[in-house]
Amino acid sequence: MKKQRSPLICSGKYLKLVIRDGWEYIERINCCGVVIVVGKTDDDKLILVEQFRRPVQKNTIGFPAGLVGDERGKRGESMVAAARRELLEETGYTARRIKKFFEGPVSAGMCKDMVTILHATGLKKVGPGGGKGDLEQIKVHEVPMKTADAWLKCQTKKGLLVGPNVFAGLYFLKHWAK
Repeated sequence: MKKQRSPLICSGKYLKLVIRDGWEYIERINCCGVVIVVGKTDDDKLILVEQFRRPVQKNTIGFPAGLVGDERGKRGESMVAAARRELLEETGYTARRIKKFFEGPVSAGMCKDMVTILHATGLKKVGPGGGKGDLEQIKVHEVPMKTADAWLKCQTKKGLLVGPNVFAGLYFLKHWAK
């Protein structure tokens, strides 16, 4: 079966709005996937990031994450290579091993994005993290696993938003990590 192109409604620098069979949705222009890196240190601390997100106008808590193949010279990079790059850039950590936990849609009714959730082990702090210059301004949180639920609840009471992928990542760590 021939792959059908979606008619373009409008396009920006990074996203385009398309329509197929009467359904409007978003496609990315410059990447081939999204990675989320779920990791905890050898001393059982969850590595989370906090940053201001313009669409929701609030600080958010999530796992290190990013686009695959979105940078010049990175076209065709693997999910694992992108995960290593994002983990180091955002948190200052490297991982001895990264393996796939899960792949699925970000929001199957709104965008075409598929997210790959990866498990990072053997974490080692080698730099400051924080993201790319002034653009991201990421704060790294090292949260003990035994108090993660209470810590996340406290952050929401402070007005921060917690990405649903954090709860999915905690599930994978508790039930799928071997």
